[in-house]
Amino acid sequence: MSLRERLVEYIRENGPMTVADYMAACLYDPQDGYYATRPAIGGADADFITAPEASQMFGELIGLWCAHEWDQLGKPAFSLIELGPGRGVLMQDVLRATRRIEGFHDSSSVVFIEMSAPLREEQGQRVPDAEWALRLEDAPPGPSLIVGNEFLDCLPIRQFVRGEDGWHEKLVGVAEDGRLTFGLSAALPAPDSDDEPGAVREIATGLESLIYEIERRLHDAPGRVLLIDYGYVEPEGADTLQALKSHAKVDPIETPGEADLTAHVDFARVARLAAQAGLDVHGPATQGQFLRALGVDLRCEALSRANPTHAERLARELHRLTSPDQMGALFKVICLSSPNLPPPAGF
Repeated sequence: MSLRERLVEYIRENGPMTVADYMAACLYDPQDGYYATRPAIGGADADFITAPEASQMFGELIGLWCAHEWDQLGKPAFSLIELGPGRGVLMQDVLRATRRIEGFHDSSSVVFIEMSAPLREEQGQRVPDAEWALRLEDAPPGPSLIVGNEFLDCLPIRQFVRGEDGWHEKLVGVAEDGRLTFGLSAALPAPDSDDEPGAVREIATGLESLIYEIERRLHDAPGRVLLIDYGYVEPEGADTLQALKSHAKVDPIETPGEADLTAHVDFARVARLAAQAGLDVHGPATQGQFLRALGVDLRCEALSRANPTHAERLARELHRLTSPDQMGALFKVICLSSPNLPPPAGF
């Protein structure tokens, strides 16, 4: 029985499901979920491409950022943790960029937070000494530097739509012909708002528990968390749920488990929850601002001088990472830190 057939059966027996539950099934079902079955994530042959896959400069600068923050922590033995590491390309570049920094590799233990067996296999080929954990709370205790690139956008979301008679939750049901379809709940008790009819609000249901675990970790031992993702600082009232398949947007409900489902990240909520947890919050900044503050332009010039035949390609990669009409503005960067640490680089 396919995932779609199982979802139809579940809805007919239990009633419509939330968008969050639908996303969770499509992404994480152990048999047919997207991450359980896709070994190619984020590369040229995958359904989408991530910044580390777009240019080595991205991972190199993240690596140098990690080395700087390790120095700020006092150069302890620490866990270098990546949330949702994809094919392991980012960490591979991080380790290459820091191999000449005295003591960094000897002090670090790489830990991948990854559920997908196919991806774990590919990550192990790129970073043979890595350890794995299913959840952040399973990672070894102690000082840590944590990086999550395009991790938050995969957190399942609930969606609420403003109607003429109030707010309704968007649900996934079954049409008369057996197709999965979106619908709305009855009006919900909710405070009045200035949102116009048709406005959409989205809540990532797992964000509080993630921030709680980050809070526990960063209060127990010094560390920082660097989160990079596409999202907004102020909600625009739009539906940001999207499905990507073969580098093209498709209907999120058309082929469950066969496309990557994501939603834009509410960075204001990330910052608010972290501040309420007693963490220091830096940013959000745009990806373009962050990378330029770290010296991406100088890195591009140095690589171009060393490899003149690659200069044109490197210029295209720089444009893709930093330009407002590419990844530079839509992608945001935020850093959550243990209290009383010096400000991190890049903000």
